[in-house]
Amino acid sequence: MLRPGALSRRAAVGGLALGLVGAAPPPRPRRVVSLNPCLDVILFHVAERSQIAALTHYARDSEASTLARLARDIPITHETAEEVVALRPDLVLMSHHSAPATRHALQRLGIPQAMFDVPQTVAGSLAQIREVARLIGQPARGQAVIARIQAALAAAAPPAGAPRLTAIVYQPNGFAAGTGTLTDEMLRRTGFENVAARYGLGRWGNIGLEQIIADPPQVLLAGQAAPGAPTWADRVLSHPALDRISGLMRREAFPQRLLYCGGPVLIETAQALARARRNVLAAA
Repeated sequence: MLRPGALSRRAAVGGLALGLVGAAPPPRPRRVVSLNPCLDVILFHVAERSQIAALTHYARDSEASTLARLARDIPITHETAEEVVALRPDLVLMSHHSAPATRHALQRLGIPQAMFDVPQTVAGSLAQIREVARLIGQPARGQAVIARIQAALAAAAPPAGAPRLTAIVYQPNGFAAGTGTLTDEMLRRTGFENVAARYGLGRWGNIGLEQIIADPPQVLLAGQAAPGAPTWADRVLSHPALDRISGLMRREAFPQRLLYCGGPVLIETAQALARARRNVLAAA
């Protein structure tokens, strides 16, 4: 769940002022930097363009981010303290995966920070959007994004009583999402039963190709191999053995960029899963 905090002394004083009767809210941050690819997406969708000082370099990577075609004109960093300080931010959004050296350097310099965990539920993800929007002074924009996500989830939900399709999300190197993850909840919301546990998987991990072949699910939601499949991790998704069980299992596209983030990414995730379910049922 969300844990906003770790604000510097200056930001903490501003937050305290919100609780004082008749006190004016703190000024809206004018230069916000994101140091996490999932927070990149939230910031992009809830902030005014002029507020975004920089996103992470992942924002320009089409394999890693849904922003690759949208945020080409926004500055990026490689998450170093030197880059961030040079941007003169008045708020930095980061996660516990952000580089500790950068986090500590910004703390020493008194640059305001907000720390977030990785949400494991849709509810937690929506709460994170709401909190980011509050921190940057854009609550209405945050609520509008939440409404769009909720509409996408409703549109992707199967009819009441419809049978569930067994499925796993299978990415390069056999990486898969198990139970208790945001991906697992999205599968359930869109009419699938995540059967990763039957291959011995916990929350996250790798499933061997031979396990899939021996006991295939109805649907393999797989990332698309990179052009030329230059690595073994990519080739496994195009292995001929998967073709030999095509009569038992249907493969549908689920881009890797949808696997790790919630927030506005859930809109595209819901659409991709609903499309996969329709394709499987149409081919039955």
